[in-house]
Amino acid sequence: MGKTLVYPKGISNTANRYAKRVTYDLGPIHSIINSAAYLDVAFVPGGDDPFPTIIPMIGQMGSFEFPSNGIDDPLDCYIHGYVSARMMNMARAAGDKGLPLCISATHVDGLVLSLSPFSHSYNYRSVVLHGYGVPVTDEEEKNYAMKIITDGVVPDRWENTRTPPDAGELQSTTILRVKIVAGSGKVRDGEVSDEKRDIESTEVREKVWSGIVPVWQCLGEPVPSSTNKVKEVPGYIKDYVSKTTEENRMHALAAMKLPGSHTP
Repeated sequence: MGKTLVYPKGISNTANRYAKRVTYDLGPIHSIINSAAYLDVAFVPGGDDPFPTIIPMIGQMGSFEFPSNGIDDPLDCYIHGYVSARMMNMARAAGDKGLPLCISATHVDGLVLSLSPFSHSYNYRSVVLHGYGVPVTDEEEKNYAMKIITDGVVPDRWENTRTPPDAGELQSTTILRVKIVAGSGKVRDGEVSDEKRDIESTEVREKVWSGIVPVWQCLGEPVPSSTNKVKEVPGYIKDYVSKTTEENRMHALAAMKLPGSHTP
């Protein structure tokens, strides 16, 4: 059995509070990123703007240099945006060093309702990555990145669309390859965690309902566009919708760690 690869602890990613929930393992961290509907990408614009900027984007972990690398191996994060966007212009100006970026993703699996407001929480999976974004100039790598990002929305979507992109599409889009230098994840699961004095109080327990409301992302029935000419929704889309919704539901139920919570 191979050695588990981890992100080294540093000043930007070492977590001290609720340390038992923290992971530095590449596999779980990359999986949370790749299964997120969107990523929050933050950078510091500098100049006269004193505030950090956070932009919701879509992206995926992958390795063009080592395409056989799995989810547990070192991977870059690919994100894309309009060619003249401020982030993209700053990344080009940064040269080979790259633009410092912070990338985060969060999945909420349940609302944890405890006896005391102070003890309320979420069941969740979250990740924070730090790295340097460099524009991808190689056309083959750009197509690779656009493919994994597209397939991250719906698997096999790239091969079932008009591809490859034309010259105008490629010129209007900038792909950033973010070299990750630090990362950590934090996962909260299980049931409520109440103060001993509340658990021992029959009056409180008979007055206040405590428990978990499971939360999961549900994908709806595909609706054709007004210009669509394909009579039936393709099987790969139907399968993805049903499979993903069920996987999300089962994950939320299992995260409660209650007897029978893994079953419908």
